[in-house]
Amino acid sequence: MKVQVEIDCSPEEARSFLGLPDVGKANDVYVETVTKAMKGVSNPEQLQQFAKQLAPMGQVGFKLFQNFVEGAASAATSSGKSTKSD
Repeated sequence: MKVQVEIDCSPEEARSFLGLPDVGKANDVYVETVTKAMKGVSNPEQLQQFAKQLAPMGQVGFKLFQNFVEGAASAATSSGKSTKSD
């Protein structure tokens, strides 16, 4: 037997129904702070230093972030090269 239930509600209604806290204001402050801090970043080394300062995610999270930065940097440098073959 298969039962399918479809619920049509907004994210706020779902959050309230599940008893989850509203973190919208905290998220807005966090995004604004990170955006302000990132305006001064001009190279990957500065970005890594910024990530070290944030470090609530611990060493494993930092390594993941570092891999992300390195991947983005390599993608940015290789995007200038043409990969088409005539």
